[in-house]
Amino acid sequence: MATMESLIVTVNRIQRACTVLGDHGGDTNLPTLWEALPSVVVVGGQSSGKSSVLESIVGRDFLPRGSGIVTRRPLVLQLHKAERGLQEYGEFLHLPKKKFTDFSLVRKEIQDETDRMTGKSKQISPVPIHLCIYSPNVVDLTLIDLPGLTKVAVEGQPESIVQDIESMVRSYVEKPNCIILAITPANQDIATSDAMKLSREVDPTGERTFGVLTKLDLMDKGTNAIDVLEGRAYPLQHPWVGIVNRSQADIKKNVDMIASRRKEREFFASSPDYGHLASKMGSEYLAKVLSKHLESVIRARLPGITALINKSIEELEAELSHLGRSVAVDAGAQLYTILELCRAFDRIFKEHLDGGRPGGDRIYGVFDHQLPAALRKLPFDRHLSLQNIRKVVSEADGYQPHLIAPEQGYRRLIDGALNYFRGPAEASVDAVHFLLKELVRRSIAETQELKRFPTLQAEIAAAASEALERFREESKKTTLRMVDMESSYLTVDFFRKLPQEVEKGGNPTSSSVDRYAESHFRRIGSNVYSYVGMVSDTLRNTIPKAVVYCQVREAKQSLLDHFYIQLGKKEGKQLAQLLDEDPALMERRQQCVKRLELYKSARDEIDSVLWAR
Repeated sequence: MATMESLIVTVNRIQRACTVLGDHGGDTNLPTLWEALPSVVVVGGQSSGKSSVLESIVGRDFLPRGSGIVTRRPLVLQLHKAERGLQEYGEFLHLPKKKFTDFSLVRKEIQDETDRMTGKSKQISPVPIHLCIYSPNVVDLTLIDLPGLTKVAVEGQPESIVQDIESMVRSYVEKPNCIILAITPANQDIATSDAMKLSREVDPTGERTFGVLTKLDLMDKGTNAIDVLEGRAYPLQHPWVGIVNRSQADIKKNVDMIASRRKEREFFASSPDYGHLASKMGSEYLAKVLSKHLESVIRARLPGITALINKSIEELEAELSHLGRSVAVDAGAQLYTILELCRAFDRIFKEHLDGGRPGGDRIYGVFDHQLPAALRKLPFDRHLSLQNIRKVVSEADGYQPHLIAPEQGYRRLIDGALNYFRGPAEASVDAVHFLLKELVRRSIAETQELKRFPTLQAEIAAAASEALERFREESKKTTLRMVDMESSYLTVDFFRKLPQEVEKGGNPTSSSVDRYAESHFRRIGSNVYSYVGMVSDTLRNTIPKAVVYCQVREAKQSLLDHFYIQLGKKEGKQLAQLLDEDPALMERRQQCVKRLELYKSARDEIDSVLWAR
């Protein structure tokens, strides 16, 4: 069976590791491993004897003393039972590996460390001081000493000090895994005890509260605290424990704590009021009962602690997977990493185009909506107005009027009309270009692996933009060439039908006799408009083909080809610069790795203790 000491030592070790990594929940509302681990919090009013109780449990005089508010920062005190014969020492978390064997120096360091955070004033700070004490005279236990509750602010303190201290104390005692050690002096009415009032508010059933009466030897003659100690005046689920503090005379004489413990035992054993309770009174008994209860609470909480650890490990491993591996140092591995990242980006970019992700449909919208709308808006009505037709045909005839059909006039009118198609063709190319650029931007943002490397992101964006610009120029040349091809060779069959259509009108000579009449020009305009409409239908189908072939297809197949060629020419130092991570992500990964090691170590330690049962 796992021993009490092994469980508490394991928890102490895990709590200390949590503190080193900052995993103690001090500045977050998220559940942390520190919060899940039970500990004992010492609560009491100023001058209630809290310091004396702690020193009695430790068996050493090590806490600052004075009037008013002395404890101005939380003190997380971890006690480790050492083997007999080993020298006692203290060790601060902020001074690792420095052993304090002189406990007067421990007191001075607590005072100095408090002043470093709060100054010489009487301000308080929620940032805890962490102290470990190794001694054969202690039991394995974690105690958290907090500033004493007060009712009024003294000179040098802000008016909010009363509420500030209470809020700090509440932040500890409200947690369900907190064991409350409520200190009340026996020469004070228990009904006015700040510690008991606060404890009752956060723990109304008294399940987590241990009541401690101090200064029993200072009560008025003829009075005693039997009703409280026997649980009649103020019942709790756990027995009350009485404590006799060191007297001021003993403190001035530097009477050691071992002698003080002996005097405390003699007081209870010889007291006519408390003699029958002597075996369950005193600081030594208090330490043992707290340690035993702490062990039982830990044992009861182990399933929940283990579940939290396992869940945290899963979340940290998932986050590390999301953040990615640390960057390799050799050039070959770095080049491989860059290519893998480029492939990840390219895969997402193609998903946007092929429909796996949104965006490709907008390119289709250019062909299905924007291009047809632009073609419909072309100013053919103005170009083929009677006035313009007469002008163009007359200029084309020169000094000799045409004989049968104004061929040169037709050609000039058609050339002028077809020239208008250049605008929609170029506009389609530009619209698809900007959509492709937007898809590149979105694909880079959606490539989670790339978020670690802002420099590589910028390089990929620049390379993709350069490639898209080349594709646009080629696409523009191709589409304009298609428009020019329509102008360079007219569809003969269309025009060969025109004389026959005229003759079907009834008078085959009317067109030649009345060649400058308005009806003649209207017929020319109608014929040109029909031909232009036929070309428009053709270009409406061929322009999208050219754009997709020259831009979309090329983007899918060779967007980063030029970038890959340049990569192959780079040296190791240049490759390393591309993989220059965001410092915030590097720090986050390091934190995750350390926390993952902590949680796995905690799981292993708990498992080893459980297997030892």
